[in-house]
Amino acid sequence: MEQLKAFGGILGHAFRNLLPIIIVVAIFQFAIMRQVPPDLLSIVFGLLVVVLGIALFLQGLELSIFPIGKNLSNAFAKKGSLPLLMIFGFFLGFAAVIAEPALIAVAEQAQVISEGRINAFTLRLLVATSVGAVVALGVVRIVLGHSLHWYMIIGYVLVVLVTFFAPAEIVGLAYDSGGVTTNIVTVPLIAALGIGLATSLRGRNALSHGFGLVALCVMVPMISVQLYGIVVYTFGDAGELGGNDLAMDPTVDEAVAPVAGSMLLGMVTDLFSMLRDVLPIIIVILFFQYVVIRKRIAHLEKVVAGFILVIVGLYAFVVGLKLGLFPVGQSMAEQLISLEAVLYIYLFAFCIGFATTMAEPALIAIGQKAEEAGKGKLQGNVIRLLVALGVAIGITIGVHRIISGDSIHLYIMTGYTLVIILTFLAPKYIVALAYDLGGVTTSEVTVPLVTALGIGLATHLDGRNPLLDGFGLIAFASIFPIVTVMLYAIAVEFAARAKGVP
Repeated sequence: MEQLKAFGGILGHAFRNLLPIIIVVAIFQFAIMRQVPPDLLSIVFGLLVVVLGIALFLQGLELSIFPIGKNLSNAFAKKGSLPLLMIFGFFLGFAAVIAEPALIAVAEQAQVISEGRINAFTLRLLVATSVGAVVALGVVRIVLGHSLHWYMIIGYVLVVLVTFFAPAEIVGLAYDSGGVTTNIVTVPLIAALGIGLATSLRGRNALSHGFGLVALCVMVPMISVQLYGIVVYTFGDAGELGGNDLAMDPTVDEAVAPVAGSMLLGMVTDLFSMLRDVLPIIIVILFFQYVVIRKRIAHLEKVVAGFILVIVGLYAFVVGLKLGLFPVGQSMAEQLISLEAVLYIYLFAFCIGFATTMAEPALIAIGQKAEEAGKGKLQGNVIRLLVALGVAIGITIGVHRIISGDSIHLYIMTGYTLVIILTFLAPKYIVALAYDLGGVTTSEVTVPLVTALGIGLATHLDGRNPLLDGFGLIAFASIFPIVTVMLYAIAVEFAARAKGVP
C-alpha cells in the first residue's frame, strides 16, 4: 500500500514535470496558430505514456540503483582507499554512459554526417572512457582538496582551441555528446559520490569540493570527440555506409517496430534492448557489491523489482517520446516557420526552454543540495530561476544561429570565452555548482524536445542542412546557465561589498 502511494506521488510529480511543456505548446497552438495540431490524439497518448514511463523509471531507481550506489559510495569513502575510489568512479562513469540511448543516437548521427569516417561504436567507447576517466580525476580532486577553478579554466581553454580547428561537421554533435552524458541516472549517482566524499573527508566543503563531477563529465567528451573528428577528417577516407545509414531522416520512426510481423514480438525485442542499455550499470554495481565490498544486497527482491521497473519505464518513455514529444517539436517548428514571423519562433524557444527547466527533477534535487551545502548563501528557488533563464536564453540564441545560418564555431567559442572570464571573477564557492548546473539542464524531457525543434527548423528552412545545422541546441542550453549563475553570484558579492558586509 505504501509503495502504491509512493508511486502515485511520483506519477503526479512526473505529470507536473511535463505540464509546463503542455501549457506552452497549448498557448502557441491555440492562441497564436489557432489550429488543432495534426495527430492530436496520438500526441496526447504519447505524452501520457511519457509520464507513466518517467514515473516507473524513477520508482525503479529509488528501489534499486540509487540505494545501492549510495551504499557503495559510503563504503568506499569509509575504506579510505584512493585507488579503489578511482576504479569505482571510472567504471561507474563508463557503464552509465556506454549504453546511454541518447549517446547511441548521437554516435549514429555522427557516422552518417561523416560519411562513414567516424565509427559509431568507437565514438561511444571514446565518450564513455572520457567520462569514466574524469569521474576518477574528479575523485582525486576532492580527496586532494583542489579548487575546481583551474580544472575548468584549462579544460575550457582547450575546448575553445580544439573547436577552432575542428571540422564544422562534428562541432555541434561533439558539444551535444557532452550534454547527453549527464542523464537522469548519472547525475544523481555522480553527484551523490562527490558530495558523499566531500562530506566524509575532514577539511572538505560540500559546496566547494562536492560539486564539479558532473561539470567534468560534460566538458571532457567535447574535447575528445572533436579531437577524434580532427583526426578522421584529416587522415580518414569516407567509408561505405550500410543500407540503413544512407540518410539521416529527421522524421520519427515507428513507436513499436514489428518483428516477423508481430507487434508483441517487437515489444519484447525492444524491452531486451532496454535491458542492454541498463545492463552495464547493473554489472558494475553487482561486481563491486559482491566482489569488492563482499556484502549481500539488502532486500534483494525489492532491488530486482526496481531494476525491472527501470527497464519497463525506460521502454515506455522511449515509446512515448516517439508518439508525443518528437512530433510536438517537429510540428511546432514547421508551423512556426509557416507563420513567417521570426519573433514567434524566438518566443517559443525562450518559453519552452524556461518551462522545461523549471520543472527539471535533477535541477530541483541539485538546488536543494546546494541550499543545504551553502548554509544561507544560496536559495534553491533562486537557483532554479537563474538556470531556467540561462537555458531559455541559450536555446533562443541557438535557434537564432539556425535561422541565420551562422557557423556554430563563433557562437561556441564566444560563449565559453565568456565562461572562462567569469570563472576568474566569480566567488570560489559558486564555481563548481555553476558548472554542474550547466550539466543538469539536459533532461530526459528537454533533450528530445529541443533536438526535435532544432532538426525541424533546419529541415524546413531554405538553405539549411538538418545534419549540420540542426544540432547544437543542447550545447547552448548547457553554456548559458553557467553564465547566469556566475553573474548572479558576482552581483550579490559586489552588492555585499558595497554595503560593507564581509
